[in-house]
Amino acid sequence: MSNSQSLMYILPELVLLGTAVLLVFLEAVVNVRSGVGRLVQRALPLLGVGVALALIVFPSEALVLPQGTRLFFGMLAQDPLAIFFRGLVMSATAIALVLAHGSPSVPKHRAFEFQALVLLLCVGMCMLAGANHLLMIYVALESVSLVSYALAGFDDRAQRSGEAGLKYVLFGGVASALMLFGLSMIYGLFGELSLEALRNVVATAPALASPAGQWAALVALVFVIAGFGFKIAAVPFHMWCPDVYEGAPTPFAALLSVGPKAVGFAVLLRFGLLFWSSGVPLEAMVAPTVGGATQGLMTSATHAMPWLLVLGVMSTLTMTLGNLAAIMQDNLKRLLAYSSIAHAGYLLMGVVAGGKEGFTAVVMYLAIYVLMNIGAFAVVSVIDRSTGSEDIAMFRGLAGRAPLLALVMAVFLFSLTGLPPTAGFVGKLYLFVALIKVGGESHGASVWYIALALVGVVNSVVSLYFYARVLRAMYIEKFEGEAKPVRLWNAAGAVAVALAVPTLVFGIFWEPLAVMARTAANVF
Repeated sequence: MSNSQSLMYILPELVLLGTAVLLVFLEAVVNVRSGVGRLVQRALPLLGVGVALALIVFPSEALVLPQGTRLFFGMLAQDPLAIFFRGLVMSATAIALVLAHGSPSVPKHRAFEFQALVLLLCVGMCMLAGANHLLMIYVALESVSLVSYALAGFDDRAQRSGEAGLKYVLFGGVASALMLFGLSMIYGLFGELSLEALRNVVATAPALASPAGQWAALVALVFVIAGFGFKIAAVPFHMWCPDVYEGAPTPFAALLSVGPKAVGFAVLLRFGLLFWSSGVPLEAMVAPTVGGATQGLMTSATHAMPWLLVLGVMSTLTMTLGNLAAIMQDNLKRLLAYSSIAHAGYLLMGVVAGGKEGFTAVVMYLAIYVLMNIGAFAVVSVIDRSTGSEDIAMFRGLAGRAPLLALVMAVFLFSLTGLPPTAGFVGKLYLFVALIKVGGESHGASVWYIALALVGVVNSVVSLYFYARVLRAMYIEKFEGEAKPVRLWNAAGAVAVALAVPTLVFGIFWEPLAVMARTAANVF
């Protein structure tokens, strides 16, 4: 579909973009200290996201495209997967905007600027969710990254915020360069940029007839995985995550922990389908060898690329390092950062499982993860607003000072651990079942799939230890000295209470969420 014809189908993103531009203009003319100014400041960005989300959830017949239609000459996919993730990141953006109301880490005189940047970030994430072309993947990834750098260092009054922005820029620049180099090598090897065209030629590319071409493809794959690994905070590309989460404004840290990770997995699933399309089991995932006639990248056991093996090792390392490092954290934002790293490892299990069941589990878990992780950050925001600190020590005796807030936090922590009857349990159950089922069908590699699932179970048990530290602080330990009162009923408190409800409901009635996830994964 041509550019002019495609514009009407990205109307939600255009609404967000227009709202962001309007916010920048209003910052120069509206007095934020007046009642009207505060009303405009709070209502306009939420109105823009609400309209865009309504266009996604309730599209008119004119905006519904047949399955397989591509926008902008094949650059963007308008399929159930893209629609699901566009709706997911818009919802997360709306929650982050609500969290920003009254947040001490967002200066009031720069609130319009912060909201405009958040909306631009949402536009980039929506583009990345539907990216169907190597160039579009890179451009969308960079649009998300560049805005994220600015938001990470947004609080110019805090030294740690500037440090977070600088570290994010340095790590992100290196990861982007590696990924671009890998994408250019893929184009050089296969002569195609569209993901669909690559799927058609990847198994029979002449460049892979020689060992040199096979090793070049392996290097390209590793570089591309490095780019994806940075965006989802997977080991060994996770180093930026704890410092950035701790230093960034809490509303943005909440969005950063779920939004870019979700769309990063969305495009990883699209890209991973290149290597899943021929259905080669894990036992074929060996390094290229010299000699012998090749049958293509993924159709010869002796010349297949170690795609699943690499991701399996990454999943194991990511889960283990994230959970072990979280044990030693006293700052709750850093603890949630390492927790986020560990959850990237759990999600990679679904990518390794592959197929419709594995991808369905990934999509479903990401939707649940948005609820429980932003909810946990909302509770942190409430404590920060009341005490000026995010340390676990500030949670001591919270059950006595704010029993409802302590109960809500307990729900999120149980869900992040994966305990019933929370949605986190259902999400992890889908991931483990998908992995074990594939292991049962892959005779030679079943031990590896089962072993990866066991690693996931052990890591879930380990995570209970550091989540229980917060529970112990809230319900058993007493606050030393004079405890400051906790004000629950502000924007952050309302978000925390509101998100705790679906976190519990989807732990019991998860079928509607499963249906949406299966529909989104149908594109594979």
